[in-house]
Amino acid sequence: MERNYHTHTPRCNHAFNTEREFVEGAIEAGMKVLGFSDHSPYIFDGDYYSTFRMRPEMVEDYVTSILRLKEEYKRDIEIHVGLEMEYYPKYFERLCRFLEDFPLEYALLGQHCMENEIGAHYSGTYTEDFGLLQMFVDQMIEAFSVGKWLYVAHPDILNYPYNRPEYRTEMRRLCVAAKERGIPLEINLLGLKTRRSYPNRPFWETAAEVGNEVVLGVDAHKVEWLVMPEIEEEAMGWVRELGLKMAPDFELGVGRHIGLR
Repeated sequence: MERNYHTHTPRCNHAFNTEREFVEGAIEAGMKVLGFSDHSPYIFDGDYYSTFRMRPEMVEDYVTSILRLKEEYKRDIEIHVGLEMEYYPKYFERLCRFLEDFPLEYALLGQHCMENEIGAHYSGTYTEDFGLLQMFVDQMIEAFSVGKWLYVAHPDILNYPYNRPEYRTEMRRLCVAAKERGIPLEINLLGLKTRRSYPNRPFWETAAEVGNEVVLGVDAHKVEWLVMPEIEEEAMGWVRELGLKMAPDFELGVGRHIGLR
């Protein structure tokens, strides 16, 4: 891979290398572009805090550190700073107001929880509840209309029996809405490496039928995951076999893909 826009840092509490180590690993791997998209903070009511994301007070250091590396390594690699964000209707506008003063370049939509997270279903937890499947798709489609997303990370994260006909029907709604908005979908290499419920072939067969553009995203939490040639080849095998269309290179600008500026 020459480009990866899905990279995390230890601020999310489950990544294991510094951003400098990721940059140097990407250069060693021959990458041309490395984008950081650590898990965005959220400003919830009360004292609730979810432990898989950075805290609001960490954003300034996160952005400053990556911009410093962007300048330091500008002759070796193109570096960008963004966030991976959920769409939580109750708190999304509040989050955007908080982020608008930071020079962020892009946002990935990664819907890890339903509704507004607190007490809600985690998307990766197995369910046979058709109502949750519909809710997931409805919330994603709403997110497409309110945010300017670079792409959708692991769009097939909802852990529902994917061989059932209603799964394809609902995910077709998601794929059609993403195509109408011009938002690419990510084949998540971490999910493929660890054999999670995503990426799953029925989803990507549906995306191929709809004609969605796709990207490969490492979802790197460890620097060694930047180099996974067998996994990359497996993903590209799906692209070739299903006739999926790879998205063109992205042109990034400050705040362009978050709708803040």
